[in-house]
Amino acid sequence: MDRKHIFEKVDHTLLTQTATWEEIKQICDDAIAYQVASVCIPPSYVKQVKDYVKDQMAVCTVIGFPNGYNSTAVKVFETKDAIAQGADEIDMVINLGLLKDKQYDLVLDEIKQIKAACGDHILKVIIETCLLTDEEKIKMCEIVTQAGADFIKTSTGFSKAGATFEDVALFAKHVGKNVKIKAAGGIASFDDAEKFISLGASRLGTSRIIKLAKNQEGTGY
Repeated sequence: MDRKHIFEKVDHTLLTQTATWEEIKQICDDAIAYQVASVCIPPSYVKQVKDYVKDQMAVCTVIGFPNGYNSTAVKVFETKDAIAQGADEIDMVINLGLLKDKQYDLVLDEIKQIKAACGDHILKVIIETCLLTDEEKIKMCEIVTQAGADFIKTSTGFSKAGATFEDVALFAKHVGKNVKIKAAGGIASFDDAEKFISLGASRLGTSRIIKLAKNQEGTGY
């Protein structure tokens, strides 16, 4: 698979708690250079990043991250604020406790409210697959589809594990035709990236693919 085809599906990501502006600026520069899908950064940097990249790159940020247990009202406020600051795409974390309690209507309602707050901006729904049963993953494919979100996303990258090939294949089998798939967390090689894409992923959340490309070109960090 052509690497350009891989790069254009990458959300180039830096969400560590210690991320500095210089580090954020570097991934923005790399995102523009490699023409990736977006740069995914903490909400506190959205305005600064948008001012920096302008229209050269889509800006993605995270809501209710990484645990998902903020109240719905807080997540909706976070979403509206992020968009007002310049975010083009929103990656939200579901309330996993509500899912475990089978309070599906509440999970659905929260996603719907956040999608409404997004307007025509892209919404990706993080379900943290490593903490779920296959039954729960399938249920979330149904809920995300019903809610009208744009993507279902495997992981935050901050829990016990990241994306697996099995989970992306499961999503592809059960998600609605209008919902795309984002694999995130632990994507460490071009072979991994190609496999996830072949299984149905339209986006890859990773900090490593561009680093790997730069290192192979002798321009590593």
